[in-house]
Amino acid sequence: MRNILVIGAGKSCSYLTEYLQKKATTENLHITVADISLENAQKSIGNHLSSKAIEFDVFNEEQRIKEIQKADIVVSMLPARFHIEVAKNCIEFKKHLVTASYISEEMKELDALVKERGLVFMNEIGLDPGIDHMSAMDVIHRISDQGAKILLFESFTGGLVAPESDNNLWNYKFTWNPRNVVLAGQGGAAMFIQEGTYKYIPYHKLFRRTEFLSLGDQKFEAYANRDSLKYRSIYGLENISTMYRGTIRKVGFSRAWNIFVQLGMTDDSYTIEGSEHMSYRDFVNLFLAYSPSDSVELKLRSYLKIDQDDVMWDKLVELDLFSSTKKVGMANATPAQILQKILSDSWTLQENDKDMIVMHHKFGYEINGEKHQIESSLMVKGENQTFTAMAKTVGLPVAIATLKILNKEITTPGVQIPITKEVYAPILKELEEYGIVFNEKKVPYLGYNPDNVNG
Repeated sequence: MRNILVIGAGKSCSYLTEYLQKKATTENLHITVADISLENAQKSIGNHLSSKAIEFDVFNEEQRIKEIQKADIVVSMLPARFHIEVAKNCIEFKKHLVTASYISEEMKELDALVKERGLVFMNEIGLDPGIDHMSAMDVIHRISDQGAKILLFESFTGGLVAPESDNNLWNYKFTWNPRNVVLAGQGGAAMFIQEGTYKYIPYHKLFRRTEFLSLGDQKFEAYANRDSLKYRSIYGLENISTMYRGTIRKVGFSRAWNIFVQLGMTDDSYTIEGSEHMSYRDFVNLFLAYSPSDSVELKLRSYLKIDQDDVMWDKLVELDLFSSTKKVGMANATPAQILQKILSDSWTLQENDKDMIVMHHKFGYEINGEKHQIESSLMVKGENQTFTAMAKTVGLPVAIATLKILNKEITTPGVQIPITKEVYAPILKELEEYGIVFNEKKVPYLGYNPDNVNG
């Protein structure tokens, strides 16, 4: 019996555990799902005979060591900041490790030790990061093998609500960690390069500088991810003249979200005294000038120059932002935490809601003096609140990589991401069996198109 330890039973685990359970008999697997909430762990495994749920505290060193020692491979679905102690124990007891998180500096520093032990520490093997890397490198390597010079790479990904479940004015619901949505774009300027010119967008301008995309009969917008420039070296495109990565939303979302940014509601750097007793209306009023006579609504419209018949105003009203009866109910909360609470009232997926993943790549290249462009798109819909498209596109590549490492089909040691053919080729091929398929087409070379930029 080969033991797989999955630490963390969050939103992305439904397809991960289901995949491993379906392979349990033929692959001689036993799956242990460990979570701080035993209820979540048990929900994740169901009644499967080759699975076990345990209550698990990653900070309990004795328990952590005990469970890692029993495993043949460890999958950490914890938040990125919690991986490092798990990783150190995996090195100590010679266990492979798989995560869906971005590689931290602390994780990078373990590379020499991981290689010395002959271990595979596979990171960034979810959706974004993950499927974005693999699908991009598949095309980049094919183009490069023809002797072409790559001029342009743009990549966009979004976790959205499917059209049939889109029933709010924001055209959005939470399909992954709400906290990450609220804090998106913070921590530095967005950096990218377009037609050889470096571009930087500070956070307070980020949501007013968007690109427009049309995929089939649907229209989207995208705002820039924080650091696109680092992917030049990661993808081996050091001399590329356009490199841009963005996050997809439905058209109009970013303009409305910018209201929260300008007010200061997305700030997570300080706490608000007495927040547990505040109404939503009190919270909004914190960010507006004092007036003995003007209402909160009037002050906000005046401050942000929003007309009462503007759909932007309707979007704010829909969230019950001005309710004097709904309470924050959290002590010493940051503005970002309070905003997350307010949004969760309206944006939580209901039991039968369906989400949707959209990914779109553009590759511009030159060969034999002629310029060409390839566009590659992915669209995946979820089934319901549990088996979401987000869980599918994050959990399945994690699960597939885990089994391929266990079966010694992926063997190159080190702290790594899935950008080598050894890794991406078999995983992409297997993902196609689950409906995760990219539609690729050749289009006229457009380069960077300023007509697609808002702001």
